[in-house]
Amino acid sequence: MHPREPRWTPPPKDPDNPADVRRVLRLFRPYRGRLAFVGLLVAAASLVTIASPFLLRAILDTALPERRTGLLSLLALGMIATAVLNSVFGVLQTLISTTVGQRVMHDLRTSVYAQLQRMSLAFFTRTRTGEVQSRIANDIGGMQATVTSTATSLVSNLTSVIASVVAMLALDWRLTIVSLLLLPLFVWISRKVGAERKRITTKRQKQMAAMSAIVTESLSVSGILLGRTMGRADSLTASFAEESEQLVDLEVRSNMAGRWRMSVIGIVMAAMPALIYWAAGISLDAGGPAVSTGTLVAFVSLQQGLLRPTVQLLSTGVEVQSSLALFQRIFEYLDLPVDITERADPVRLERARGDVRFEDVRFSYDPLSKAPTLDSINLTVPAGGSLAVVGATGSGKSTLSYLVPRLYDVTGGRVTLDGIDVRDLAFDTLAESIGVVSQETYLFHASVAENLRFAKPDATDDELADAARAAQIHDHITSLPDGYDTLVGERGYRFSGGEKQRLAIARTILRDPPVLILDEATSALDTRTELAVQEAIDSLSAGRTTITIAHRLSTVRDADQIVVLDHGRIAERGTHDELLALDGRYTALVRRDAQLTPVV
Repeated sequence: MHPREPRWTPPPKDPDNPADVRRVLRLFRPYRGRLAFVGLLVAAASLVTIASPFLLRAILDTALPERRTGLLSLLALGMIATAVLNSVFGVLQTLISTTVGQRVMHDLRTSVYAQLQRMSLAFFTRTRTGEVQSRIANDIGGMQATVTSTATSLVSNLTSVIASVVAMLALDWRLTIVSLLLLPLFVWISRKVGAERKRITTKRQKQMAAMSAIVTESLSVSGILLGRTMGRADSLTASFAEESEQLVDLEVRSNMAGRWRMSVIGIVMAAMPALIYWAAGISLDAGGPAVSTGTLVAFVSLQQGLLRPTVQLLSTGVEVQSSLALFQRIFEYLDLPVDITERADPVRLERARGDVRFEDVRFSYDPLSKAPTLDSINLTVPAGGSLAVVGATGSGKSTLSYLVPRLYDVTGGRVTLDGIDVRDLAFDTLAESIGVVSQETYLFHASVAENLRFAKPDATDDELADAARAAQIHDHITSLPDGYDTLVGERGYRFSGGEKQRLAIARTILRDPPVLILDEATSALDTRTELAVQEAIDSLSAGRTTITIAHRLSTVRDADQIVVLDHGRIAERGTHDELLALDGRYTALVRRDAQLTPVV
């Protein structure tokens, strides 16, 4: 056991940091070719769109007054053609942009998952599982609309705005100035709304993570068992309801943020045609040049074509600002420092002999702590030998076992395998060389065969059966209706503790590691089941270097060397008989163990 570690908290972020925007844009860099094609489609669509008002002006000012039916037919066909082309361009834009957006989301999900796979065990002891799941599911999922449509929306609307302004200037520069007077106000309003939504989005995602953590913990098999047996189901429901109520408030605030401000923009948009008609009338009354009916109608049409993409641009800006809160939460995970890394040129062993040494090892979960978890540990376990580590709870037994497969790195000294510092070995060499069977057996919600093949994906059915026989579990598996295709259930709850342990042992046998670590593998079992599991362990340990973290001392009497840890230091060492002769700590542990072991 190790002391409780502080919960991980993300570093503070500058909400207006432009680096985040640049980093988001870099996510699209691998797809710039497709996005460039989308840009061409958007430009073409914009040119086609602004053609319609000019065609309309020609109909009103020329074709109809002059009764030129041929010209009228061509102009009408032209307007129909622009609608068809716009639809075709829109479908292609949607297809490409959605594909690019989904690929970006896939890249993000994969990057976050890969980053978490590289994190040390310490990170996961400080972080709730629900929080991790929320980052991958809720945060990345919340970006979907923005990521899949933002690039196209920005290019499309920006191109439309520029094209519309140019066309409006060509029609009447004075009316254009009137139309553009209120744009700065629109921009200011949208920025205020975006900043407000970004703040609320950050709070909302944190609340969703908290809810996800409650669901993960309380609705797991273990959580349900604990809640039912403790009579806390109603209390857990009330706690969930309280968290959900807070989320309701944040969702309402998120959706209502800036609604009144944005409604002002909508009102102004609706009033702009009337303003243009009024301005044209005032200009004419003041002796200014007359504006033809066709020009006026075409101008109003262009103006609406300007205001719609302008408002959409502003809305996109608001959504981007809100999404930056989600991107920041994802980037926090991508920027997590990886404590345990593989060196650039790691050492690979074809097959380790299994010689394990601890050389003046020191370790602390808190580098600033004055009382290390392990201190001055010097041990040698020759290839094929066995070491048992015993001691009181909290003495550092499990921590010692974590250092061999590099679940943690030493803070002083070194641990070696075949004379090579484990920090210099390739990760795949460590995984192939060291097998771990712990007290808390983890099984996937999959079939027995799939759980076993997790250790060796290409294992044949005969190899599965041989490993199961060696682990004393084959007969039980074959007695089940579905045999090796039997689903083990969530965390293996369809099997007893002893059966799960034997499945874990069979899984390790398939890997055939030269070094075996048994971390209190039988401590949670009754005496009868322990005997059956111990037979499987004896079969697994034969010919391997074995390090056993012992809770029940009856399982380690035959170890080549027994070490007694006390507050992270080696208090005694020797064989079973030698330690009994000392009549020290080990002898006291043996007497206590004898008193606690029930007679069968």
